[in-house]
Amino acid sequence: MAERKLFAGHAVRRLRRGQGLTQAAMAEMLGVSASYLNLVERNQRPLSATLLLGLAQTFDFDPRALAAGEPGGGEEAMRRRLADPLFADIEIDRAELTEWLAGAPGGAEAFARAYDRIGAGGAGAAPGEGEEPGMAVRREVERWRNHFADLDAAAETLADELRIASSDPFGAMAERLRVKHQLSIRVLPIEVLSGLRTRLDLHARQLQLSEALDPPSRVFALGRHLAVEARSEIDALVRGAGFADRVAERLYRRHLVGYFAAAVMMPYARFLRACEATGYDLELLRRRFGASAEQVAHRLTTLQRVGARGLPFFMLRIDRAGQVSKRFAGASGSPLVESLMPCPLLDAYAAFQRADERVVQLVELEDGSRWFTSSRCVSPPGGWAGAVKARFVVTLGLAAEAARGLAAARGLDFGGEATPVGLGCRACTRECPQRSAAPVGRAMLFNEREAGVSPFGFAGD
Repeated sequence: MAERKLFAGHAVRRLRRGQGLTQAAMAEMLGVSASYLNLVERNQRPLSATLLLGLAQTFDFDPRALAAGEPGGGEEAMRRRLADPLFADIEIDRAELTEWLAGAPGGAEAFARAYDRIGAGGAGAAPGEGEEPGMAVRREVERWRNHFADLDAAAETLADELRIASSDPFGAMAERLRVKHQLSIRVLPIEVLSGLRTRLDLHARQLQLSEALDPPSRVFALGRHLAVEARSEIDALVRGAGFADRVAERLYRRHLVGYFAAAVMMPYARFLRACEATGYDLELLRRRFGASAEQVAHRLTTLQRVGARGLPFFMLRIDRAGQVSKRFAGASGSPLVESLMPCPLLDAYAAFQRADERVVQLVELEDGSRWFTSSRCVSPPGGWAGAVKARFVVTLGLAAEAARGLAAARGLDFGGEATPVGLGCRACTRECPQRSAAPVGRAMLFNEREAGVSPFGFAGD
């Protein structure tokens, strides 16, 4: 895929003001015209490689700040918020949004935080009340588009060392933990760990694993404990997030530790090469890297390295009640990630009845955008015999125009009919026999003499 142009006027303006410079003064230092710098700050010109290099050399500017500093998580994240039915009567086009982010980045960030807080805590949340920890963490992950370059680099270095040491990932990781961290590995009967999957016994210097864990989960558990080797990178990311809530901070750290473990199992460059060589064949990737279907799905949402980007997937993990327990937008910009309750017309639900099969679907949203989805039922390992077995569907999605070369999409007619879906009944205005509620802001209508496709009607615009 061609690299997208980088618009980062907000970051350039923030840097200039922090240095106490006028546009003319900064332009002279960078060897560009003041008018060009003005256009860059207003996001009417992309940030060129020459200008980026000049900023880095002249002001000791870290280019990674561009990825972390977009107000509200960037244009796509702001568009998803503004798609809320609450703003249905306000027409804000792309040009207006771009101008807003360029002209008032602080105001845009303030709007995003207020919207996220209300969305998490309910309308009428008192000023100063903390944001729900899970929402705060998700907003921070989205700000980075779920790609943490420093963690990937550290994980690749470790993976290369482990690969040299042994072709057996579990054995190599266990040896690394034993030699470098004085931790031995012991697999224990399920009844001994009393419902736990793993336990770190610091007194015995022993990492204990339940026998119920499958091989990918055992390797992942060891990878999490090897994340201590990326402690400085993880600490820096946590400090940079600036969470006021201790729970949010711990949740974010757990996400980063898991990210590192997955990156060791599936090192960035090797994994991306395998993706491109196989057409992102999920089953081949799972076998080649000794990972679970869910671990591979997670990893596919992270492939946003500058100069070596993968396809921009999003991921949802849905239970049988339609609740979403994991959602990663990555760089997809898909509104499907934001829906509180996935549309019942998604074939993802059919995957519960088709174990070990992938269910693919071409869907079309009300805005006309088309998306390819691939869903598979998964069950987390572990648990006592006779206990309730957890089951989820992991759905990967991709813009239809980017999905044509996927192994899972072979034979699919991308120019044919797509299933019309919405972002949940409360956000959808389509006539639909599956409807369970009227759209937000639309009154229910009843006519005793007529019956439509939907169980009930609702007022128009």
